[in-house]
Amino acid sequence: MTYDLDDDPARIQRDVVWGWLSTDAYWGRWRSRADLEAQLDSAWRIVGAYDESGALAGLARAVSDGVAFAYLADVFVLPEHRGHGLGKRLVEEMIDNGPGRDFRWVLFTADAHDLYRRFGFVEPDATAMVRPAASHMR
Repeated sequence: MTYDLDDDPARIQRDVVWGWLSTDAYWGRWRSRADLEAQLDSAWRIVGAYDESGALAGLARAVSDGVAFAYLADVFVLPEHRGHGLGKRLVEEMIDNGPGRDFRWVLFTADAHDLYRRFGFVEPDATAMVRPAASHMR
């Protein structure tokens, strides 16, 4: 199957994003639909992966100051589209092929460390500090 990657936010199928993030994403099920809409509206960049019919197959979202720093969030590939390298392609398009390729990037993950290490992510060094989220977000 052939997939098209695109960073046009108008092309994002928000019902598909909501459907997956609100039911399957361990990191985001606490969000309301209004929360997700606000996050999509204020995103610095959103990259979608689309199948041959134009249906959304995966997504990556980023928040940034647009100059030096970006946070990678909500990277997912729908189950029926896994196994085609889309996770790697989404991260590559967001980080290496986009306007933030020279930024300092940060992300949080509980299960995809090997994927992100391929793109230069490592555990924080002595310069990084993190304030844990409120209990409803853990």
